[in-house]
Amino acid sequence: MLHNNLLHADTFLVAKGYLLTKKDNANKNRSYSLTMQGGTHSSINVRSDGKRLFIEIETNEVDQYNMIRESIAQYLNKDAMVADVQTYTVKDLGSIYITINDTIPYDPLKKDYDIQIIPDKHITAYN
Repeated sequence: MLHNNLLHADTFLVAKGYLLTKKDNANKNRSYSLTMQGGTHSSINVRSDGKRLFIEIETNEVDQYNMIRESIAQYLNKDAMVADVQTYTVKDLGSIYITINDTIPYDPLKKDYDIQIIPDKHITAYN
């Protein structure tokens, strides 16, 4: 998605079952949501800033978090680690920041995952 424009993101996410919940063409922002079985959810916010797309994924679905984490595990940036944030640097993509928080109300079996994908300054969206 980082290599495409907002219209391509719409097509991709809607095909995956996400619903467009907010579309702001003036500020080039889009929000999508998906409710899954078991009361879990996923929200994706996409923002276009010039020719770069910034993506934020908020989810409490552990399988979605595990899939993303396992696919980028080899790119862990230990020099940029902060106590609460896992940082990954992927060549030709950018930086990925993952924050894990307890759910409200507290449930020891569930966590909230916030995944931010910041493109490298050389990665631009195609139009």
